[in-house]
Amino acid sequence: MEQRILVVLPHPDDEAFGLSGTLAKYISQGAQVTYACLTLGEMGRNMGIPPFATRVTLPEIRKKELEQSCRAIGIQDLRMLGFHDKTIEFEDQEQLDGRISALLTELNPSLVITFYPGFSVHPDHDACGAAVIRTIGTMPEEHRPLVHCLAFSNNHEQSIGKPDVIIDVKDFLNAKMESIKAHRSQFQAAELLGNGKLSDKEIQDRFGTERFWTYAI
Repeated sequence: MEQRILVVLPHPDDEAFGLSGTLAKYISQGAQVTYACLTLGEMGRNMGIPPFATRVTLPEIRKKELEQSCRAIGIQDLRMLGFHDKTIEFEDQEQLDGRISALLTELNPSLVITFYPGFSVHPDHDACGAAVIRTIGTMPEEHRPLVHCLAFSNNHEQSIGKPDVIIDVKDFLNAKMESIKAHRSQFQAAELLGNGKLSDKEIQDRFGTERFWTYAI
């Protein structure tokens, strides 16, 4: 069982769809989870439906949404690292890697979860994953944590194969749906929120499994 997990993702809401159920499951088994969120997603285009945020208020709104999502999942330790949205690929690598390295040293996680570089669609996702992989690659081999990656680009399975870690999170769908709902400025599609249009079985089929790729470093 994983005792200490470090999640490194660039945006508030990155945790909601792909791994909130997995994190809730690990936490129920006693794991301590730290979520290092690189930015506040302040350049997001969505402002709610109908809009309730502005470009000025969006960072604070997304910060509160992130905190609410983490409470829903049960995440004990949220770190907001203060990088700027949509610039991760341009950040000074030494600074970025240094922040990640400091977390690895402080927390000594047995498992790190991030995006699979090159197969995660958004430049921030790919740059975040690349920084995590790069940083862990500098560690002595015997001290490197296990790394699980999220991937969802078109045709990604043709390049990296099928996921080798598949987590059944059906017993944790309440936490997952509350995590998704927390990000009101990003997601308000009623069919995603289980407002009665989807049956319990449809929600389980759509959201009840989470998939990861173990990254060999």
